[in-house]
Amino acid sequence: MRDAVKKLGGDPEKINPVCPADLVIDHSIQVDFNRRADSLQKNQDLEFERNRERFEFLKWGSQAFHNMRIIPPGSGIVHQVNLEYLARVVFDQDGYYYPDSLVGTDSHTTMIDGLGVLGWGVGGIEAEAVMLGQPISMVLPQVVGYRLMGKPHPLVTSTDIVLTITKHLRQVGVVGKFVEFFGPGVAQLSIADRATIANMCPEYGATAAFFPVDEVSIKYLEQTGRDEKTVMHIKKYLQAMGMFRDFNDPSQDPDFAQIVELDLKTVVPCCSGPKRPQDKVAVSDMKKDFESCLGAKQGFKGFQVAPDHHNDHKTFMYDNSEFTLTHGSVVIAAITSCTNTSNPSVMLGAGLLAKKAVDAGLNVKPYIKTSLSPGSGVVTYYLRESGVMPYLSQLGFDVVGYGCMTCIGNSGPLPEPVVDAITQGDLVAVGVLSGNRNFEGRVHPNTRANYLASPPLVIAYAIAGTIRIDFEKEPLGVNAKGQQVFLKDIWPSRDEIQAVERQYVIPGMFKEVYQKIETVNESWNALAVPSDKLYFWNPKSTYIKSPPFFENLTLDLQPPKSIEDAYVLLNLGDSVTTDHISPAGNIARNSPAARYLTNRGLTPREFNSYGSRRGNDAIMARGTFANIRLLNKFLNKQAPQTIHLPSGEILDVFDAAERYQQAGLPLIVLAGKEYGSGSSRDWAAKGPFLLGIKAILAESYERIHRSNLVGMGVIPLEYLPGENADTLGLTGQERYTVIIPEDLRPRMKVQVKLDNGKAFQAMMRFDTDVELTYFRNGGILNYMIRKMAK
Repeated sequence: MRDAVKKLGGDPEKINPVCPADLVIDHSIQVDFNRRADSLQKNQDLEFERNRERFEFLKWGSQAFHNMRIIPPGSGIVHQVNLEYLARVVFDQDGYYYPDSLVGTDSHTTMIDGLGVLGWGVGGIEAEAVMLGQPISMVLPQVVGYRLMGKPHPLVTSTDIVLTITKHLRQVGVVGKFVEFFGPGVAQLSIADRATIANMCPEYGATAAFFPVDEVSIKYLEQTGRDEKTVMHIKKYLQAMGMFRDFNDPSQDPDFAQIVELDLKTVVPCCSGPKRPQDKVAVSDMKKDFESCLGAKQGFKGFQVAPDHHNDHKTFMYDNSEFTLTHGSVVIAAITSCTNTSNPSVMLGAGLLAKKAVDAGLNVKPYIKTSLSPGSGVVTYYLRESGVMPYLSQLGFDVVGYGCMTCIGNSGPLPEPVVDAITQGDLVAVGVLSGNRNFEGRVHPNTRANYLASPPLVIAYAIAGTIRIDFEKEPLGVNAKGQQVFLKDIWPSRDEIQAVERQYVIPGMFKEVYQKIETVNESWNALAVPSDKLYFWNPKSTYIKSPPFFENLTLDLQPPKSIEDAYVLLNLGDSVTTDHISPAGNIARNSPAARYLTNRGLTPREFNSYGSRRGNDAIMARGTFANIRLLNKFLNKQAPQTIHLPSGEILDVFDAAERYQQAGLPLIVLAGKEYGSGSSRDWAAKGPFLLGIKAILAESYERIHRSNLVGMGVIPLEYLPGENADTLGLTGQERYTVIIPEDLRPRMKVQVKLDNGKAFQAMMRFDTDVELTYFRNGGILNYMIRKMAK
């Protein structure tokens, strides 16, 4: 952007954050090493080796821009670091107090709502504009009140509660709305519990999931080592402003547009899966549900395995021993993600369960990829101090890094014998993780089923080695004495967990970890970067490349043009996620992105992940719609491919788009409900823009992705209520003309004409006048550059 402003004759140093911005590097570390004492160091060394160029770029940015703080790699996950350290709750500036607020470039930014800071996720494109002083534009949302009643059962964890809420609110329908939690049940929840519930707000579709500040919030600020005087001022200010809540006093309950309710005593231990976080399954039903999914039609709850193949198995050799995999075998077990590792109760619960399991003589099969990736160093601190870490390590759950890791698909490779057994046997292998998302192809390409579970349950399923187990009737395993050990025998009580938490989760621990967070990474400290205000683009770099977004930008505005005779690049169904659109995981060896890297002399070992290559538009364009689990109706199979309609050839999506662009042919994409759900991944809008996609026509959009499309100048078209591709008889084989008038208005209906003579209306999902201004400029960043260049 600085280069573009300079090119247009403006002052490049105008491009600088005007509000405080914190950047936490948490997406780059992968689980390459596990089950060894030096896993953490080896993974961090490899992270630096792979990402040195990116880290140099970021460190240059920390010096070139003011009002920006960077938390180095190896520090933790942004949302957990924010909860434990960065969040202020109330600002004190120039003698004025005002509430803390936040937008973040990750959809789980909502985690901080659990501490009473109103925050939500936005796309990176919109966040850049916010940093440059552009206000957030949004339709004022409805606020849904979520009343919590009762007290949870002693065996129930915060993970069980949030998975129950996620399913419930998906059924209620809260997309684009704020949810505020109230009622006496809230008083039963710790801040860590509330943060877990707020964290998964994107999974139930809301914009924010707010818990007002109460006495429990104040105690958490004290517990995490915040300054005593500051905490006192926070409480006094919020009380004076009528923003301090007593959840046991119904007279303080606000008026809501709608109220829904959950009695916490009805929550049971559960998981979610095998392909979506809202598909909750009670632990007692897991075996039955998975076996039902095996034979069901291919879909969110189906793998379409023929009945006579349900008991297929494949034997293989690993570490000089023979093992057998079947449908439902667990091959990844990861305690990961800020959603759960921020919660001492579930983490210490996992540690105590591990201790009891080891004492009972249980173990985890050596081929299962186990890992522990905490969201901050605080977790390691209390796991060590409480004495449970050696038992976690004994079961294979060594600390492998501080970052998002398996939760975002940085799960690293599985052992080759395991991969061979899965592929040769065409088996539905399973990943179990304490993360927040389990979309197809996200966790690992070889785990077709992935279940979200609490950290203790992750360990339990790892010990069992399969998801096809009824814990109430079947033992976890048999120890060396031939004794059967059941889950109930090793599950820690709530009293045990709370006793350990009270003793070891203390303020001094937080202070010790966070006082050195910006300087503890010696590799980061040693990076030498230039002090220039403009970045030097290395033409040989395959990581950092000057993007083409502003190449032809001028100060003059062009009137919007209709889309004429566009071909359909892809015909997609419901719940297409940003992971389908722009995957973050490994780069497949036979993909367009792999060919690009190979042509530049890189070996597969050097490919790294799509997430690590986000600074190179050529790779990210090739990675658009590259998810191996993408289901395109043109092909009726899962593959990152499509039909090039003029020739009838089946091509990789990028190759087909490139051929259309070379012929000067515009493109659109057809989709169903909840298009763009999942991560707030701005490349899921940038990538389609680079492929020449002018519009998406869908039944509904997830909030952040719609905003990202607007930010890139890609038109989000929405079918009118009651209409979709099926009711209109659309096959995707047609050519589409979208009539765009000059006098655009928010949520305007426009005419869509087909080359077969049919026509229908669709709504342009530009929701505000500001969004129309962005569209007329070709996107939000173009608008900001023109503004700054004047």
